[in-house]
Amino acid sequence: MGKTNYRFNPDTLSFDKIERNIKTLVRRVLGYLSTGLVSGVIFFFIFLQFFDPPQTKKLKRQNEQLLSQYNLMNKDFDKISKVLEDIQNRDDNIYRVIFEAEPIPSSVRMAGFGGTNRYSKLEEMDNSELIINTTRKLDILSKQVFVQAKSYDEVAKMALNKEKMIACMPSIMPVSNKDLKRTASGWGMRMHPIYKILRFHYGMDFTAVTGTDVFATGIGIVKSAERETGYGNTVVIDHGFGYETFYAHLSRLNVQVGQKVNRGDVIGFVGSTGTSTAPHLHYEVSKNGVKVNPQNYYFQDLTPVEYEKMIAISSNMGQSFD
Repeated sequence: MGKTNYRFNPDTLSFDKIERNIKTLVRRVLGYLSTGLVSGVIFFFIFLQFFDPPQTKKLKRQNEQLLSQYNLMNKDFDKISKVLEDIQNRDDNIYRVIFEAEPIPSSVRMAGFGGTNRYSKLEEMDNSELIINTTRKLDILSKQVFVQAKSYDEVAKMALNKEKMIACMPSIMPVSNKDLKRTASGWGMRMHPIYKILRFHYGMDFTAVTGTDVFATGIGIVKSAERETGYGNTVVIDHGFGYETFYAHLSRLNVQVGQKVNRGDVIGFVGSTGTSTAPHLHYEVSKNGVKVNPQNYYFQDLTPVEYEKMIAISSNMGQSFD
């Protein structure tokens, strides 16, 4: 037999028996359930506010690990960039200098990273600034490594051609000048012997008697062999690798256009043709179309002491012969 419940009635000052029925029971049960459900939802959201579920914790840990890896990757990129910068400096200032090649412009090394935004698709991602920065560094490094690899291919090719280049490069004096007494006017401002005005002398004069042999200073092809108004009988030799040599005031030519010559071959003879005050050879060297000081190209002829003596002699002459 179930327990009977009573409720105190203040009006009658007596206890009234509580009648139980299905509706009352259902209503009470639903009340308890509603209260429990609301409380459970409230406690659930409070729990979520302060405590992450296992899956969220796992995702957060993965996100932190990715951020840490990105930061480490950026530091590695900075280290690699410094190493690559050193390699580029060596390439431009050592290897290319040895082979007389122009350094690679920075505009070429860094080409292809201006203009449109290459990373617009990454801007909507979480931590987009870090991701874009890392991606940009990777792109720049990839481009620079590609350019450097191509440069080393070119340097390797130049190294294979170095022996040929040395054979072609002008590297002896164009007349026999063992005692250096034939060294006359050198490179620089000189008084013109006829016009009596200061002019820049773009070459070097060697005095010698008419008919003295004039030698090709390196392997090459005769580009021209003709008579000019000012320089008289002249010869131009194309040595390749950007080098050309010019021989003027010759009394007689000994080569023809298109002829191949070796270093030491007689290409003509000293004279005083054209605008000249005495028998001599006017000699010029050009590199990539620009006239350069010939005195830097006698390294197969002269010792350091002889070289200094030759410079002193040519510098003391204040007047050219042509």
